[in-house]
Amino acid sequence: MSNSLSKIQIAILATIKPLTALAFLATLALATPAQSVQKDIPYAAGGHTRQVLDIHSPKDAQNLPVVFWVHGGGWQTGDKSAVQLKPKAFNDLGFVFVSTNYRLLPQVDMATIIRDVAKAIRWTHDNIAKHGGDPKQIFVMGHSAGAQLAAIVCTDDRYLKAEGLPLTILKGCVPVDGDTYDVPAIIEMAETRARVHGLPMPTFGHRVKFGNTPQKHQDYSAVTHVAQGKNIPPFLIMYVAGHPDNNAQAQRLANTLKVAAIPTTLYGASESTHDKINNDIGLPEDPGTRLLKSFLSKALEK
Repeated sequence: MSNSLSKIQIAILATIKPLTALAFLATLALATPAQSVQKDIPYAAGGHTRQVLDIHSPKDAQNLPVVFWVHGGGWQTGDKSAVQLKPKAFNDLGFVFVSTNYRLLPQVDMATIIRDVAKAIRWTHDNIAKHGGDPKQIFVMGHSAGAQLAAIVCTDDRYLKAEGLPLTILKGCVPVDGDTYDVPAIIEMAETRARVHGLPMPTFGHRVKFGNTPQKHQDYSAVTHVAQGKNIPPFLIMYVAGHPDNNAQAQRLANTLKVAAIPTTLYGASESTHDKINNDIGLPEDPGTRLLKSFLSKALEK
């Protein structure tokens, strides 16, 4: 519970009797479990100012599973603080919540960004026990650009191997409304759409962001690296059902995972948007959140 009350809470206390006020405070304390929040922790010695992460832990946490969150922003913008309801929602479920930053385009290339995410996972693995987390039970999640980064680091094992980690430390992957699990496909769709409608080609679209060569476009696609026997974790792929590109990319990734016998769940949010599906995670009435809770519970049973 916070050390200070909001103006609304103070106003309520002023209108009720002392004993009732004590009962109100007790109820408030139960409804708002204390959390430990540590921000801007460096995950790379002598690193860049963006190579930092935040940790949200339930009070007195011990050996809890970990949600590792990767923000979106087109690989060019965004921040680890854009987590909406997630820290409290996951803490209330008995998880430690980690949110990471990474360096951005165009100052660095895509490979460097992915290596930053892998390095942050390595730091989390090595240090999360001090914050009440279990280093062998990490779920990697992300939205938009963060969905691509989550999916690639959970399928292309070279990035974690470079940090001395196996994929077996990961209990699950939850990419949320990404559009780049198959980079060549999204490039073809976007450029075909522009061409047939007589629109200008994007000056800094996916073709350039992902390296401007067919080999790099393949290499940064999660679908390229899916294979049986690699210890790829179970996936819950969340997407906006009404968005044709993101829907197609989710289906493409899911089909590839299923062929490799990797447990995969698809959730297409109806009447949602790219921002809303992310912002709604943690709402008790949100169908995606209910499915996510089920996914987490099932993964932790194994």
